[in-house]
Amino acid sequence: MNPKARLTAAAHKRKRAPKQVKPWTFAHFIPTCAAMSSFAKMHGLGNDFVVIDARESVVEVTDARARAIADRHTGIGCDQLIVVGTSERADVSMRIFNADGSEVEACGNATRCIPLFVGRDVTIETKAGLLDAKLSGDGAVVDMGAPRFEWDAIPLSYAMDTLVMPTSWEDLPPPACVNVGNPHVIFFVDDLDAIDTTRLGAMIEHDPLFPARVNVNFAQMTGPSHIRLIVWERGAGLTQACGTGACATAVAAIRRKLMQGPVTVSLPGGDLIIDWQPGGHIQMTGPATHVFSGEADWEKF
Repeated sequence: MNPKARLTAAAHKRKRAPKQVKPWTFAHFIPTCAAMSSFAKMHGLGNDFVVIDARESVVEVTDARARAIADRHTGIGCDQLIVVGTSERADVSMRIFNADGSEVEACGNATRCIPLFVGRDVTIETKAGLLDAKLSGDGAVVDMGAPRFEWDAIPLSYAMDTLVMPTSWEDLPPPACVNVGNPHVIFFVDDLDAIDTTRLGAMIEHDPLFPARVNVNFAQMTGPSHIRLIVWERGAGLTQACGTGACATAVAAIRRKLMQGPVTVSLPGGDLIIDWQPGGHIQMTGPATHVFSGEADWEKF
Protein backbone atom coordinates (compact mmCIF):
# COMPACT_ATOMS: atom_id res chain seq x y z
CA MET A 1 0.00 0.00 0.00
CA ASN A 2 1.14 3.51 -0.74
CA PRO A 3 2.50 5.07 2.54
CA LYS A 4 0.58 8.25 1.82
CA ALA A 5 -2.57 6.21 1.56
CA ARG A 6 -1.84 4.57 4.93
CA LEU A 7 -1.28 8.02 6.46
CA THR A 8 -4.52 9.31 4.99
CA ALA A 9 -6.39 6.30 6.28
CA ALA A 10 -4.95 6.74 9.77
CA ALA A 11 -5.78 10.43 9.76
CA HIS A 12 -9.28 9.61 8.60
CA LYS A 13 -9.63 7.10 11.41
CA ARG A 14 -8.53 9.70 13.94
CA LYS A 15 -10.99 12.17 12.48
CA ARG A 16 -13.85 9.69 12.84
CA ALA A 17 -12.99 9.05 16.50
CA PRO A 18 -12.09 12.47 18.01
CA LYS A 19 -10.67 12.66 21.49
CA GLN A 20 -13.27 13.41 24.15
CA VAL A 21 -12.50 16.67 26.00
CA LYS A 22 -14.10 17.44 29.35
CA PRO A 23 -16.08 20.70 29.19
CA TRP A 24 -14.39 23.66 30.92
CA THR A 25 -16.33 25.14 33.84
CA PHE A 26 -16.06 28.05 36.26
CA ALA A 27 -16.62 25.82 39.29
CA HIS A 28 -13.06 26.02 40.57
CA PHE A 29 -13.35 29.84 40.87
CA ILE A 30 -16.24 29.72 43.36
CA PRO A 31 -14.91 30.56 46.83
CA THR A 32 -15.91 28.21 49.63
CA CYS A 33 -14.78 29.76 52.88
CA ALA A 34 -16.16 29.71 56.39
CA ALA A 35 -15.47 33.46 56.58
CA MET A 36 -18.18 34.22 54.00
CA SER A 37 -20.84 36.62 55.29
CA SER A 38 -23.69 38.58 53.78
CA PHE A 39 -23.84 42.21 52.72
CA ALA A 40 -26.22 44.54 50.92
CA LYS A 41 -25.50 47.32 48.46
CA MET A 42 -27.76 50.24 49.39
CA HIS A 43 -28.00 53.96 48.82
CA GLY A 44 -29.76 57.07 50.05
CA LEU A 45 -30.24 59.52 47.17
CA GLY A 46 -27.19 58.07 45.42
CA ASN A 47 -24.92 58.22 48.47
CA ASP A 48 -24.03 54.53 48.31
CA PHE A 49 -23.02 51.96 50.90
CA VAL A 50 -21.81 48.44 51.36
CA VAL A 51 -23.72 47.29 54.46
CA ILE A 52 -22.14 44.27 56.19
CA ASP A 53 -24.23 42.11 58.53
CA ALA A 54 -21.99 41.42 61.53
CA ARG A 55 -24.77 40.56 63.98
CA GLU A 56 -24.01 36.82 64.04
CA SER A 57 -20.27 36.84 63.35
CA VAL A 58 -17.81 39.63 64.01
CA VAL A 59 -16.23 41.23 60.95
CA GLU A 60 -12.89 42.90 61.61
CA VAL A 61 -12.55 46.14 59.66
CA THR A 62 -9.25 47.98 59.37
CA ASP A 63 -8.73 51.20 57.45
CA ALA A 64 -6.95 49.22 54.73
CA ARG A 65 -9.81 46.72 54.46
CA ALA A 66 -12.39 49.52 54.33
CA ARG A 67 -10.46 51.19 51.50
CA ALA A 68 -10.22 47.89 49.60
CA ILE A 69 -13.95 47.17 49.88
CA ALA A 70 -14.86 50.75 48.91
CA ASP A 71 -12.59 50.76 45.84
CA ARG A 72 -14.84 51.03 42.76
CA HIS A 73 -12.32 49.31 40.47
CA THR A 74 -11.00 46.41 42.54
CA GLY A 75 -13.53 46.15 45.40
CA ILE A 76 -17.30 46.31 45.70
CA GLY A 77 -17.37 50.11 45.60
CA CYS A 78 -19.10 52.64 47.85
CA ASP A 79 -18.91 56.06 49.45
CA GLN A 80 -19.07 54.51 52.92
CA LEU A 81 -18.75 51.04 54.41
CA ILE A 82 -21.38 50.29 57.07
CA VAL A 83 -21.01 47.49 59.63
CA VAL A 84 -24.22 46.50 61.44
CA GLY A 85 -23.60 44.64 64.69
CA THR A 86 -25.16 43.85 68.03
CA SER A 87 -25.66 46.34 70.84
CA GLU A 88 -26.45 46.22 74.54
CA ARG A 89 -27.99 49.71 74.40
CA ALA A 90 -30.02 49.55 71.19
CA ASP A 91 -31.49 47.15 68.64
CA VAL A 92 -28.31 47.26 66.55
CA SER A 93 -25.00 49.08 66.37
CA MET A 94 -23.62 50.85 63.30
CA ARG A 95 -19.99 51.60 62.47
CA ILE A 96 -19.22 53.90 59.52
CA PHE A 97 -16.03 53.95 57.44
CA ASN A 98 -15.38 56.47 54.69
CA ALA A 99 -13.91 55.46 51.35
CA ASP A 100 -10.47 56.62 52.57
CA GLY A 101 -10.68 54.13 55.47
CA SER A 102 -11.33 56.66 58.23
CA GLU A 103 -14.02 55.79 60.77
CA VAL A 104 -16.60 58.52 61.43
CA GLU A 105 -19.34 59.16 63.93
CA ALA A 106 -22.49 59.66 61.87
CA CYS A 107 -24.05 59.27 58.43
CA GLY A 108 -27.63 60.37 57.91
CA ASN A 109 -28.23 58.60 54.60
CA ALA A 110 -26.84 55.32 55.97
CA THR A 111 -29.01 55.66 59.07
CA ARG A 112 -32.12 55.72 56.86
CA CYS A 113 -30.96 52.49 55.22
CA ILE A 114 -30.68 50.54 58.48
CA PRO A 115 -34.40 49.94 59.18
CA LEU A 116 -34.76 48.79 55.57
CA PHE A 117 -31.75 46.48 56.01
CA VAL A 118 -33.07 45.06 59.30
CA GLY A 119 -36.69 45.00 58.14
CA ARG A 120 -38.27 47.01 60.96
CA ASP A 121 -38.08 50.20 63.01
CA VAL A 122 -34.85 50.27 65.01
CA THR A 123 -32.81 52.15 67.56
CA ILE A 124 -29.19 52.38 66.45
CA GLU A 125 -26.07 52.79 68.57
CA THR A 126 -23.47 54.97 66.84
CA LYS A 127 -20.38 56.86 67.93
CA ALA A 128 -22.58 59.96 67.83
CA GLY A 129 -25.10 58.42 70.26
CA LEU A 130 -28.41 56.59 69.96
CA LEU A 131 -30.54 57.27 66.88
CA ASP A 132 -34.14 56.27 66.25
CA ALA A 133 -35.08 55.26 62.68
CA LYS A 134 -38.58 54.36 61.51
CA LEU A 135 -39.68 52.99 58.14
CA SER A 136 -41.79 55.48 56.21
CA GLY A 137 -42.94 55.16 52.59
CA ASP A 138 -39.94 54.44 50.38
CA GLY A 139 -37.46 55.35 53.10
CA ALA A 140 -37.31 56.34 56.74
CA VAL A 141 -37.73 59.10 59.30
CA VAL A 142 -34.73 59.50 61.60
CA ASP A 143 -34.39 61.36 64.88
CA MET A 144 -30.85 62.69 64.45
CA GLY A 145 -30.62 64.08 67.98
CA ALA A 146 -29.80 67.63 69.05
CA PRO A 147 -27.20 69.72 67.19
CA ARG A 148 -24.16 71.18 68.95
CA PHE A 149 -22.81 74.69 68.41
CA GLU A 150 -19.99 75.12 70.97
CA TRP A 151 -16.63 75.75 69.28
CA ASP A 152 -14.97 72.85 71.10
CA ALA A 153 -17.86 70.50 70.22
CA ILE A 154 -17.49 71.15 66.48
CA PRO A 155 -14.48 70.91 67.11
CA LEU A 156 -12.48 74.03 66.16
CA SER A 157 -8.86 74.70 67.04
CA TYR A 158 -9.71 77.80 69.04
CA ALA A 159 -12.74 79.64 70.41
CA MET A 160 -14.96 81.66 68.08
CA ASP A 161 -18.59 82.32 67.26
CA THR A 162 -20.02 79.44 65.21
CA LEU A 163 -23.17 81.20 63.97
CA VAL A 164 -21.27 83.75 61.83
CA MET A 165 -17.63 82.77 61.98
CA PRO A 166 -15.13 85.67 61.88
CA THR A 167 -13.15 83.96 59.12
CA SER A 168 -13.55 82.56 55.63
CA TRP A 169 -11.70 81.30 52.56
CA GLU A 170 -11.07 83.30 49.39
CA ASP A 171 -14.33 84.97 48.26
CA LEU A 172 -16.69 82.76 50.28
CA PRO A 173 -18.92 84.50 52.85
CA PRO A 174 -18.39 83.90 56.60
CA PRO A 175 -19.69 80.40 57.35
CA ALA A 176 -21.56 78.73 60.21
CA CYS A 177 -20.49 75.56 61.99
CA VAL A 178 -22.74 72.81 63.37
CA ASN A 179 -22.01 69.39 64.83
CA VAL A 180 -24.78 66.86 64.10
CA GLY A 181 -22.79 63.87 65.30
CA ASN A 182 -20.00 64.90 62.92
CA PRO A 183 -18.52 68.34 62.12
CA HIS A 184 -19.92 70.58 59.37
CA VAL A 185 -19.08 74.03 58.05
CA ILE A 186 -21.78 75.74 55.97
CA PHE A 187 -21.39 78.52 53.39
CA PHE A 188 -24.53 80.28 52.14
CA VAL A 189 -23.71 81.57 48.66
CA ASP A 190 -25.62 83.55 46.02
CA ASP A 191 -24.70 81.35 43.04
CA LEU A 192 -23.89 77.72 43.79
CA ASP A 193 -22.91 77.01 40.17
CA ALA A 194 -20.13 79.61 40.38
CA ILE A 195 -18.37 77.82 43.28
CA ASP A 196 -15.42 75.51 42.67
CA THR A 197 -16.74 72.97 45.18
CA THR A 198 -14.06 70.36 44.49
CA ARG A 199 -11.06 72.63 44.98
CA LEU A 200 -12.49 74.60 47.91
CA GLY A 201 -14.00 71.55 49.57
CA ALA A 202 -10.70 69.66 49.61
CA MET A 203 -8.82 72.73 50.85
CA ILE A 204 -11.24 73.57 53.67
CA GLU A 205 -11.64 69.94 54.81
CA HIS A 206 -7.96 69.84 55.77
CA ASP A 207 -7.63 73.38 57.15
CA PRO A 208 -5.87 73.47 60.56
CA LEU A 209 -8.92 75.25 62.00
CA PHE A 210 -10.61 71.83 61.99
CA PRO A 211 -8.52 69.36 64.01
CA ALA A 212 -10.85 66.45 63.14
CA ARG A 213 -11.24 67.68 59.54
CA VAL A 214 -14.70 68.81 58.45
CA ASN A 215 -17.58 68.24 56.02
CA VAL A 216 -17.92 71.28 53.75
CA ASN A 217 -21.40 72.42 52.72
CA PHE A 218 -22.10 74.91 49.92
CA ALA A 219 -25.72 76.09 50.07
CA GLN A 220 -27.95 78.40 48.07
CA MET A 221 -31.38 79.48 49.29
CA THR A 222 -33.84 79.08 46.42
CA GLY A 223 -37.13 79.71 48.26
CA PRO A 224 -38.61 80.58 51.66
CA SER A 225 -38.11 76.99 52.87
CA HIS A 226 -35.93 75.48 50.13
CA ILE A 227 -32.15 75.05 49.95
CA ARG A 228 -29.98 73.72 47.16
CA LEU A 229 -26.91 71.99 48.58
CA ILE A 230 -23.62 70.43 47.45
CA VAL A 231 -21.47 68.70 50.06
CA TRP A 232 -17.78 67.85 50.06
CA GLU A 233 -17.75 64.98 52.55
CA ARG A 234 -14.83 64.44 54.87
CA GLY A 235 -12.97 61.35 53.67
CA ALA A 236 -15.22 60.79 50.63
CA GLY A 237 -15.20 63.97 48.53
CA LEU A 238 -18.21 65.12 46.53
CA THR A 239 -21.18 62.76 46.92
CA GLN A 240 -24.68 62.65 45.50
CA ALA A 241 -26.17 63.38 48.91
CA CYS A 242 -25.18 63.90 52.54
CA GLY A 243 -27.87 63.45 55.19
CA THR A 244 -25.94 65.03 58.04
CA GLY A 245 -24.95 67.87 55.70
CA ALA A 246 -28.61 68.52 54.91
CA CYS A 247 -29.38 68.52 58.65
CA ALA A 248 -26.52 70.87 59.52
CA THR A 249 -27.36 73.26 56.69
CA ALA A 250 -31.06 73.44 57.55
CA VAL A 251 -30.22 73.99 61.23
CA ALA A 252 -27.76 76.79 60.34
CA ALA A 253 -30.38 78.48 58.12
CA ILE A 254 -33.03 78.30 60.85
CA ARG A 255 -30.57 79.46 63.48
CA ARG A 256 -29.65 82.48 61.34
CA LYS A 257 -33.40 83.16 60.93
CA LEU A 258 -33.13 82.79 57.16
CA MET A 259 -36.08 80.37 57.14
CA GLN A 260 -38.29 78.17 59.29
CA GLY A 261 -38.70 74.41 59.30
CA PRO A 262 -39.53 72.10 57.77
CA VAL A 263 -36.91 72.76 55.10
CA THR A 264 -36.58 70.95 51.78
CA VAL A 265 -32.92 70.39 50.97
CA SER A 266 -32.20 69.52 47.33
CA LEU A 267 -28.96 67.62 46.74
CA PRO A 268 -27.66 66.25 43.41
CA GLY A 269 -29.27 62.89 44.24
CA GLY A 270 -32.67 64.23 45.34
CA ASP A 271 -34.54 65.88 48.20
CA LEU A 272 -34.55 65.49 51.99
CA ILE A 273 -37.00 67.07 54.42
CA ILE A 274 -35.36 68.47 57.55
CA ASP A 275 -37.26 69.83 60.54
CA TRP A 276 -35.80 71.41 63.66
CA GLN A 277 -36.98 73.76 66.36
CA PRO A 278 -34.35 75.53 68.49
CA GLY A 279 -33.64 73.43 71.56
CA GLY A 280 -35.09 70.28 69.99
CA HIS A 281 -33.99 67.27 67.98
CA ILE A 282 -33.50 67.18 64.21
CA GLN A 283 -35.98 65.10 62.19
CA MET A 284 -34.80 63.89 58.78
CA THR A 285 -37.13 62.28 56.23
CA GLY A 286 -36.00 60.76 52.95
CA PRO A 287 -35.73 57.67 50.75
CA ALA A 288 -33.54 54.59 51.14
CA THR A 289 -32.93 51.97 48.47
CA HIS A 290 -31.77 48.35 48.53
CA VAL A 291 -29.88 47.62 45.28
CA PHE A 292 -28.72 44.00 45.69
CA SER A 293 -27.49 41.47 48.25
CA GLY A 294 -24.44 39.24 48.17
CA GLU A 295 -21.83 37.32 50.11
CA ALA A 296 -18.12 37.96 50.45
CA ASP A 297 -15.06 36.61 52.20
CA TRP A 298 -13.79 39.77 53.90
CA GLU A 299 -10.38 38.15 54.49
CA LYS A 300 -9.82 38.55 50.73
CA PHE A 301 -9.88 42.34 51.06
